[in-house]
Amino acid sequence: MAAAIGIFSDTSGDLDAFDAALKLLAKKGARRFLFAGGKYGDLDEWVKWKRDEAKAQTDYSDLDFLTDLTNYLSEGEQLDRPPAFGTAYELSRTAQELTRMSDKVLRTPEKGSLQYQDPSIPKKAVDMLGDVLCCLVHDKNDLDKEDMLNAVLLVHGKEGEPKVVQIGPRYFITPGKVAGAGKGTVGLLEVDKQVKFSAFTLDDQTLIDGQVLALGQSKSKISVK
Repeated sequence: MAAAIGIFSDTSGDLDAFDAALKLLAKKGARRFLFAGGKYGDLDEWVKWKRDEAKAQTDYSDLDFLTDLTNYLSEGEQLDRPPAFGTAYELSRTAQELTRMSDKVLRTPEKGSLQYQDPSIPKKAVDMLGDVLCCLVHDKNDLDKEDMLNAVLLVHGKEGEPKVVQIGPRYFITPGKVAGAGKGTVGLLEVDKQVKFSAFTLDDQTLIDGQVLALGQSKSKISVK
């Protein structure tokens, strides 16, 4: 069964667009995500937003929880509460699901961000997609000779539109921008016996439909918009 990896970049603080990108990619079957920055902290802001949103959907306060807990321990009856999320357990489960979701997102910072200056945060991330070594970076100009010697799939942001460029046996892939001028776009890698790349607008129009990446086969430079 093919593994699907969602790729997105340049959310630029637009959490609605960030959320739309994740939802579309998950709908396409993605269970892991590569986020090429532009704005690195948007993942943390999205998690906080979703937690606050869940909490706002219930009137179940800390005092309600303590009252119910006291009644339970004294073998009393729990008071009726609104059904929505409605319990501390449900809110906790939502938080856990968001944490699991964020753990599936591999990300890299963009130049000018505090995270880019933080020596504890890698400017480039490396991951294995099946048997394929992938290097993730926001700006392709940050890639050096060692990156290009070791990785055959180089994913980057900072581009207006989705694009695939082949140089020798290596592929440079960008999903375009989620936020900004024009329609937001995302990318999807499907890894099985072959590696395929697709790209979509946030309103689910197909821009690139399952382009096969001939990894390991040396060809002249190819660019597809």
